[in-house]
Formats: sequence, structure tokens, C-alpha cells
Amino acid sequence: MKVSVVTPNYNGERFLKTFMDSLNEDSEYIGEVIIVDNGSTDGSIDYLKNNRFNFPLVLIENKENLGFSPAVNQGILKAKHDLIFSINNDTEIKKGSIKALADLISSSDDIFSVQAKMLQYTNKELIDDVGDEYNLLAWTKKTGENHHSDEYSEVMDIFSSCAGAAMYKKPVLNEIGLFDDNFFAYMEDVDLAIRSKINGYRNLLCPDAIVYHIGSATSGSRYNEFKVRLAARNNVWVVYKNIPIPLKIVNFIFLFLGFLIKYLFFVKKGFGSTYLEGIREGLSTRNKIDKVKFKTKNTKNYFKFEYRLIINTLKFLKR
Repeated sequence: MKVSVVTPNYNGERFLKTFMDSLNEDSEYIGEVIIVDNGSTDGSIDYLKNNRFNFPLVLIENKENLGFSPAVNQGILKAKHDLIFSINNDTEIKKGSIKALADLISSSDDIFSVQAKMLQYTNKELIDDVGDEYNLLAWTKKTGENHHSDEYSEVMDIFSSCAGAAMYKKPVLNEIGLFDDNFFAYMEDVDLAIRSKINGYRNLLCPDAIVYHIGSATSGSRYNEFKVRLAARNNVWVVYKNIPIPLKIVNFIFLFLGFLIKYLFFVKKGFGSTYLEGIREGLSTRNKIDKVKFKTKNTKNYFKFEYRLIINTLKFLKR
């Protein structure tokens, strides 16, 4: 079974050699690597065109930075294979990881995505991300961050696979929709995960797939105006788009507290006004987002979704 690897690139020349070399080492199951370049002005294009690889390379050249979501979608639509491995360029893939992901995702029809175990590039014993959790407060949290890698050695259900190192089934993407182009970047994978859960699919951690991740390589830092504004806006869109009115009513107090506490957090970080700007943008532009249509056949999945939000909230409060 062959895999289509899809990677956005924006001025990532400094990462490409390590990234492409690691793909070369794990190329047995790679049918193609699709690099979607978002208007890079460094030497990325020259590097990709002037080097040979152990797999077919498809290069899509955009004239400007369209963002993560549109770029990945371009790659998905171009892909020839039913398994899509979405992977950031600031990573190094351990040999055998692509096979492990492909084997796990193919083991059951109800699996939509599988997450690689993402480890910190500068400390390869510590976890960067093994899946993202979402709760009643509309907060997203990396699972396992800064924990030792050995703590997550079994396959387990996760709420959302991080699109920085996750494999997806293209037929299911065609069924539930691709990443939302409007999001540009941030929260697009959580939005996709919610849609998968509403439709009865599962997302799993694949601990045998190892990816070393630098992190924040394109955006520059963990907190900055660009990230804070977009994440706030997109979080509003996630709630508006995916949660039906009855659940919005039930969860209103938690959602209100969640956004309020986040605002106070960013006030301390010096980004309070930026966060509010993102919230206002999300509210004022929400009508451009296509809401997920409620289907009676998915009613039980909404109850499962709400239960998972409650469990994730309780787990967060216990920390």
C-alpha cells in the first residue's frame, strides 16, 4: 500500500535536507511526496528541483502564502493514493514510521486518522505531541507534552490528530470535507477531528511511528500576534461551525468561562487586545463559514462527542 506525503513549505530551505533525507530512508511505502510551496523567497524551490529522491516528487508552486489549510488541501486533491500523510517540513521521520501508520489506519474501517508520536527535536526523549484534546472550555491541549516518550507506548484513542504528523484516509476526507481553507492555519485539524467524530470515525495514536519536530518553525514562536489572533478567530469558528444550538446552550457557561480565562491569560502575556481582535473577527465573519448540517443518523455521535468534552474537561481540572 502506497502513501501520498503532503507537506506545505514556506521559506523552509533550512529544514528540507534533513526532512527529505529522512523520507528517503523511509521511502518503501511512499508513492509520492507532494510539496506545496507557499511563495517561498529562499532557496527552497532550487533545492527541490536540483536534488534526486527515492520517490516521485510533485511540486506545487503558489505565488503567495495561502496558509497551511489551503496548501494541504491542494496536496490532498492532487494525491494519487488513498492514504494521505500530512507532515510538517521541520521534522525528521524515523525509518519504519510510515509503514506503522499505514498498517494501523488500514486495520479498521472506522479509523479516520492516526497520529505519529511527535518528539522534541532538541530532546528526543520528551514528547512534543501525541494528539490534541478539546474540552468544554473550547481549549485545545497537546497530549503528553514534555512527558517522557515511554509513557505513551500503546495505541490509544485520541480526540484529534495533529496535522503536523498525521495520516488520513482520503475517501473519508471526501466524505466529511477537507481542511477548512478559511482557517489559514491553527485549529484546522481540531475542526476536522470534530467532523470525523460527528460522523462516527475514530482517531488513534500510533506509538510506533516516530517524528522529531522542531516546532513553530514557520510562525517563529509559541506566542506572537499572528498566532494569537488567528487561533482566537478560528476557535470561534470551530464552535460556531460544529456545535449544534442545543449543545451551545448546554455548554454556554463553560464556553464563556473558557474564552474569558484565555483572555486574562493573554493579558498577562501582553496579547490581550490581540486576542480580543481575533474573537471579534471570528464573530463578525462567522457567516462565511459553512456550518455542519445536523443529521439524525449522527445523533448518538453528538452524545459521544459531548461525553468526550466532559471527560477532557475533568482530566484538565485534575492536573
